[in-house]
Amino acid sequence: MIDTPGFDALGGTWSFATAREPAEFPAVEVEGVPGVEHAGGAGRTLCGIRGRYLKLFLHHFQPRALASCRKCRALAEGAPSRPCGQERLHDLLLREADDGPLRTDLLAALRRGARIAIWITGPAKDLTRFHSRIDRMTEEAGPAAEALAAGGLSITLARVEDTDRQYLVVLPPDGRARIARGAVAGSPAA
Repeated sequence: MIDTPGFDALGGTWSFATAREPAEFPAVEVEGVPGVEHAGGAGRTLCGIRGRYLKLFLHHFQPRALASCRKCRALAEGAPSRPCGQERLHDLLLREADDGPLRTDLLAALRRGARIAIWITGPAKDLTRFHSRIDRMTEEAGPAAEALAAGGLSITLARVEDTDRQYLVVLPPDGRARIARGAVAGSPAA
C-alpha cells in the first residue's frame, strides 16, 4: 500500500488525505464491439451502455489505455477519489474492534501510514497456515488464534507492519475483530 511510512509520494507528511486513491472501475466490453474498453458502473458503463450488453474483464479500467472509451475516460478521471487501505482498515477497526491498548496503537500506526502487508478474505484454515504468522505474535496471540480457529469456512485477516512491530487483525464473519502484535523481523514466539 505504501512504501515509506511517514511520507507521501512528493516527500511531504503522510496522511489519509494525501494517500487517497483514484476511483477504480471494472473494465468491460460491449458484446459485438470488440477492441474498446469501457468503465463499468452500477449495471451499466459510465457512458451509459446497459449491463445486459456487456462482457466483464478481470482487470480494472485503465483510463489512459489506447483502447479506452473517451467518454468513460473523462468520467473515470473526474470521479472522486476513495480512502486508502490504511484509512479503510482504521475505520473498520473503529467499528469492529474492542477498545484497548493494541487497537489504540494499531490505529495510531495506520494514521502514520503503516504498511498493510496483506488484507485478504478466504478459507480460515489456509489463511491461518499461510498468511497469519500467528506464531510470531507475542501479545494477544491466544484470542487471535481462537478467532482464526472459530472462523468457520471463511475469515478475513489483515497483517500490518509498522517500523518495529507487526499486527494481525482477525475479522470473523460473525464476531468482533481480534488484534495481536509481535516483532516485525523477530523469530517465532516460544
